[in-house]
Parts: sequence; C-alpha cells; structure tokens
Amino acid sequence: MKKSPKQPYRLWGGRFEKGAGEQLETFSRSLQFDYRLAQADIRGTKAYAGELQRLGIFSRPEAEKISKSLDAIATEAAAAGKKYFEGAAEEDIHTFLLGKLRERTGELADKVHTGRSRNEQVALDFRLWLKDAIGASQFALKTLLGSLLEMAEKHSSVILPGYTHLRRAQPLLWPHYLLAYFEMFSRDYQRLERCFESADVMPLGSGALAGGGLPMDRKKLASELGFARVSRNSLDAVSDRDFALEFLFAASLCFLHLSRLAEDWILYSSEEFGFLEMGDEVSTGSSLMPQKKNPDSLELIRGKTGRVLGHLVALATTLKAQPLAYNRDLQEDKEPVFDAAEQLEPALRLAAQVVETTALRPEAMRKASAEGWLCATDLAEFLATKGVAFHQAHEIVGKLVLDSVRAGKQSESCSLEELQRYSPAFDEEALPLLAPEAGIARRTVPGGTAPASVSQALEEARAWLKAT
Repeated sequence: MKKSPKQPYRLWGGRFEKGAGEQLETFSRSLQFDYRLAQADIRGTKAYAGELQRLGIFSRPEAEKISKSLDAIATEAAAAGKKYFEGAAEEDIHTFLLGKLRERTGELADKVHTGRSRNEQVALDFRLWLKDAIGASQFALKTLLGSLLEMAEKHSSVILPGYTHLRRAQPLLWPHYLLAYFEMFSRDYQRLERCFESADVMPLGSGALAGGGLPMDRKKLASELGFARVSRNSLDAVSDRDFALEFLFAASLCFLHLSRLAEDWILYSSEEFGFLEMGDEVSTGSSLMPQKKNPDSLELIRGKTGRVLGHLVALATTLKAQPLAYNRDLQEDKEPVFDAAEQLEPALRLAAQVVETTALRPEAMRKASAEGWLCATDLAEFLATKGVAFHQAHEIVGKLVLDSVRAGKQSESCSLEELQRYSPAFDEEALPLLAPEAGIARRTVPGGTAPASVSQALEEARAWLKAT
C-alpha cells in the first residue's frame, strides 16, 4: 500500500493491529540527537544500494537515481544543519532519511532496506561517525601538542619550582614541566588511535543478529566505506559498543589531563603564585569587582571533565547486563558519545589557545625556586658522594634546613663555613649547589630535567609530532 509522504516513514507495522501509543512514541524518539548520523547514514545507504544493484534488486538506472537522490539529501542536510530535521514525525534518522528518499524516488525507496536491519545500520552509522569524530579530536590534540612544544622551546632556560603535595620540592626547567603534559597528551593521541582501530570494523551484512540473507560482498562494501576489516561475528557486530566505551574512556582520560593542566595554571596565574598571566582572550572579568581577571577557560575545562567522566559511567552501566544480541537500551549509547566528542575537540582547541596566549613571569618562578631550600636533596647527595651514609646525610641537611628556616636564611646566602658547621665533608664544590641552576644541571639521566636531557627530549618530541 502506498504511503503518504506526509505520514512518518516506518520500517515495521504489519504485525500490529494498533500503532504504538503516543507516550511510547514520544519516549522512544531519537531523531533529536541521532540526526548527527545523517551523513554517515547516507554514505552507508548509498553503498548498500550499490550492492543491491549487483544482486539484481536494483537496475543500474534505479541505483543511479537512488544515489543521486541521496547526494541531494546530503547537500540539503549539510546546508540546513539541525533545522533540517526539526518538526519531522519520524522516530529516528534512518526512517527520516528513507522518508526524504521516498519523496524523491517514490516506492523505489522501499527497496533500499531489502535484507538490511536497523541493528546493523545504526552500528555502521555510529562507527562511521565516531571515526570522523576521533580524527577531529586527534587534529585538535596535535595543535595542543605543538603549542606546548613551541612554548617549551621559547622558554628553554626558565626555572620553576617542582611540587609534591603542593609543596616546593625540587627546581625544574619549564620545558621539562611542559614535556610532562606532552607525554600525557601524546598517550591520549595514541589511545584515540587505538579507538579508531576498534571502530574501524564494518558490521554491515550482519542482519538483525544472524547474518544477512543476501550474498553480499562484505569486503567490497568495507573497502568502499573506508573500513579496514569486516566484523567476524554477526551477534557481536550488532550489539558491540566496546568502541564507543573505549572512546569515552580515552576522552575521559584526556579530560583528566586537561583538568590537571588547568588546575596547575589556575594556581600559577593567581596572585599568590604569580608565575604566569593568561591572555585576555581566554580570561573573563567580574560583574561586580573591576580588578578581577578570572581563568574561566580553564575552569570550564576542569568542570567539563566530570561531565565526560559521567558519560563513561553511564554507558558502562547501560552495557553491563545486556543479553545478546541487540536491545533497545543501545539507543542510550549515542548521547554520551556525541556530547563527549562535542566537548573534547573544543576543549583541546581552547587549551591550545591558553598555551599560545599565556605570558610567563620568569623572575617570580626563579625566586620561588631559590627559596625554601629546594637544593636540600642535592646537598644530601653531595655528602653521599663524599662517603657519608645517605641516611646520615639526610639528617645533616635536614638539621641545616631547620636552623636556616628558623633564622629566615635562604640557601644562596649560606657560606661554606656555615655548611661545614653541619658536616666537614662539605667543601667548595658544594657551594654552587645552593643555587637552583646547579641542582637542575645534575639531573642528567634520560628523562631528567638537566638542560641536555631536556633538549634531547624536546628533539624527540618534535620528531614524534612531525611523524604522527
């Protein structure tokens, strides 16, 4: 029976004497969020229609008409954006697009779904969409990684205090500090690469759960759609959402790293630290206090971290007790992933802008590195090289620090005579260690903060980024 284009397009109904109730229809609608899959769905349907032509379901002219009509719909949807889908009666993006196709091709559109299940269709669309989203996030990550390296190379000799327990610990080179975040974000990039590989599996041809009933060339379809391989089990293919969960984990971990950087720089840009000043482009003011310059960009990044972590927990909870194969619960897989992806890419771009527009205050950083006896470990290690057992050396330097703190004396004002009051093993070679530069220079192991080690690490990081 011919359907009116004004009525919602449906893929089922003959089995039922009544239509679905209004409450169920409203509750089960997904078009308001799965419209994002439109371009992926069109790509999949075009490829599938081509395979139906090979199988004799479509003639060549019919397949060409379908293909041209889908191209026109794709152009319309891209131009109109979200408005293109507003007010539609269809329950999801799949039926919406078939309805649009029917408006252009009539009953020919009813053949497009031959041998295809929405279960495999949505799995295909979701994978196609996520592969694109991963690529966009990786591009933004590379921008951030490049910004970190540029800042590190620009300020290669700046010294800052390193912290443990948020207490000054040992002096560091600023590029060594930035390279710590480079390591985190490069792991995030590699994690996203593995997520891409997980998503790069084509489920089309799996049917609803048991495998398609038509002799499709799945490998040819996979190649046409840009997939590296085809799924190996139809039950798994339609119900697997590991790739989505892996993306949420990767996005969550990336946000955790962004949040740690944000926390550092919120502190470092405060008046209490004064190590850096964020650019006006990434700061805001107060509606009441004229003097304020607030790090809202970083606070928002830090705040969105909890949101994305929540999406990871939500999807894991949805998946934890589903029997094989497909269940409608899986409709809940998309909104967490859509939102996480739509938060991650802008957060990475914003973080890169923060790095690019931030000005350092090297004098304040060096001053903080010289205060608080951050050279204490170097002095203890010096004594150990002179034959003093390290436990005793630790005690000796600890007493030196205690007395100096009580007297309000900093390390660089300490004389050799004063050092020798605590141990005769101190000699003139110990005096340079009272300055933070000498302590930094001693950390020459690979991965250490000595200038040569940091220079090598920067070279390796730049090479990795160029090759990625």
